[in-house]
Amino acid sequence: MPAEPGHPHHSGHAVEPDPWLRAAPALVVAAAPAVGYLVAARRAATGPRGWSRWRTAAWLLGCAAVALALSPVLAGHDPRAHVARHLLLGMVAPLGLVLGAPVTLLLRVADPRTRRWVGRVLRSRPVHVLGHPAVAALLSVGGLYAVMLTPLHRAAEHDLVLHHVLNLHHLAAGYLFTWSIAGPDPAPRRPGTTTRAVVFVLAAAAHAVLAKLLYADALALPPAGAGEAEALRAAARLMYYGGDLAELALATALFAG
Repeated sequence: MPAEPGHPHHSGHAVEPDPWLRAAPALVVAAAPAVGYLVAARRAATGPRGWSRWRTAAWLLGCAAVALALSPVLAGHDPRAHVARHLLLGMVAPLGLVLGAPVTLLLRVADPRTRRWVGRVLRSRPVHVLGHPAVAALLSVGGLYAVMLTPLHRAAEHDLVLHHVLNLHHLAAGYLFTWSIAGPDPAPRRPGTTTRAVVFVLAAAAHAVLAKLLYADALALPPAGAGEAEALRAAARLMYYGGDLAELALATALFAG
């Protein structure tokens, strides 16, 4: 029986919420650091030393990468989208955020008491340990191994809290690793260039090995999973070549610095 005019037809299925509406809180979280940085950069620009527009552009690029990773554009369970989120959160965004030198900017605009507190934090033992390139590499690349080669990856697809926790881990660990390798911000007791370069090469190799392992695992799937196998192979290729590009940019920042 046709629905009466003026009355909506109910199919009995719940209406799915708009994906952009569901992603709004995460996008606001990604936008807030951009706004705060712009305010601080404008204040620093009026000082005697000014502030680099390139630093500002790098920070905004990092924030944009975070926003893209958290947006509905890369939502879903497709392995290619998952790898793209990893590349954006764990490699692209950290490089932009680190090159934005937020700690240096904070020291430029903060009061003396805050500057002293920041100095104490940078010289603290936890920051010294976590900021060592080897430890940071273990957290970043090692954490990726733990996610991609265990059931943790599948569990995150069905647990929203775990999904956000892993996203935060990728971003934080990626930032820490990038800062330990080529960060322009102050880093008391940072190892020399040789140590950082060796750790960087080893971490890049470990990332490439993981991509190859994922590719081999895709080939091991039964023929019934051919569609999924092809998606996994494409995701592995994206991790391999996308990781190479991000690592090339980080190597450039290391030796240019």
